Amino acid sequence: MGITARGVGLLVAAVVLLGAGFRFAYPELTVLGAAAGAAVGYAALVAAWRPRLTVTRRADPDRVARGEPASMALTVRNTGRLRSANLLAEDRCGQRTVPVPVLRLRPGRDTEVRYDVPTDRRGVVPVGPLRVTRRDPLGLVALARPYGAAVPVWVHPRIHPLTAVPRGTGRSLDGRVDGVPHGSITFDSLREYVVGDELRRVHWRTSARVGELMVRENVDTSLPRLVVLLDNRSAAHPQRVGGVAESFESACEAAASVVTAAHRADLPVLLLMVAAEPAGTTTPDGEAGGALGPLDRLAAADLSDDGDAVRAATTRLRQDRLGDTLIFLTGPGGRDELGHVGALRGAYPSVVVAVFGAAEPTPPGTAGLVVVDAADGAQFAAEWDGVRRW
Repeated sequence: MGITARGVGLLVAAVVLLGAGFRFAYPELTVLGAAAGAAVGYAALVAAWRPRLTVTRRADPDRVARGEPASMALTVRNTGRLRSANLLAEDRCGQRTVPVPVLRLRPGRDTEVRYDVPTDRRGVVPVGPLRVTRRDPLGLVALARPYGAAVPVWVHPRIHPLTAVPRGTGRSLDGRVDGVPHGSITFDSLREYVVGDELRRVHWRTSARVGELMVRENVDTSLPRLVVLLDNRSAAHPQRVGGVAESFESACEAAASVVTAAHRADLPVLLLMVAAEPAGTTTPDGEAGGALGPLDRLAAADLSDDGDAVRAATTRLRQDRLGDTLIFLTGPGGRDELGHVGALRGAYPSVVVAVFGAAEPTPPGTAGLVVVDAADGAQFAAEWDGVRRW
């Protein structure tokens, strides 16, 4: 609850009048002071009344690519039965506020407002909550309350069409496989039976030994796995234009393009960040496909000040061997770390590096890697056809 400037002035006047009235025995001043104090008290009671409002939102759509249109439909309904709601309301959309017409909203009635959500920058745009302010008729006290939950609108990076994705070499539990027939199936592991599993996949010998039904898990060794490593360190993207690292935006667009092309080609793909992501964007072991999908993770991606993260990330990639094709996306400041990436060539038969926003081209043969210099995501997609020839 907040007392307005008018309310503060009246409250001070009430104290002065009451003090003067009692001090100098002027009953008229005492009455005026009591009336002023009563007015402030009444205003506080009026403003403290909590209207019964129901707020619903509908984002159309809630996930868009950068630059595509998106809108938010907000409906406010007065579910009270006794009185109209004399209110002022505004909704928050990112960094701006949107006025909502709820003045004198009658019981059982609703009002709807629709407005555009800004999608000119990649990111997660928080919309809401609705901020409702109630004032007394004299404007002495104002009380603001939030209504409804905030709804995020995911603005994904632009996706540039790629002619193809690298296929590299297949892997099985027996090691590297260069010429595996398409559709071949290899045993991978055992897991507990789940209702709906085919009985022909039950491993009866193991089930009899452990006392529970165990099912065989198979993998298709003809499908190589792509690993996209996005450099999200501030040191890798030192240049800023209006507070935005354009090289990082381009790297996010390239990552989204590769991931989307791999999904369309039915190829397994794993998106990793060099520095740690915010909690809730990945599964506990860092795998993609947890709470958020890869495009949502790219929308929420932000730069980190962890300058030593490249060494830890490459060490994990070397130990885990998460795939056979590695695509490293970085900025001008990441070229000093290409030696760590080049050391992964023994674990990953195909390693490609893309450097975005560099003023000068990367020297050929750096760390023995295939390096692509691109100004933005569109140029990366245009040059991809030459890069994918392994």
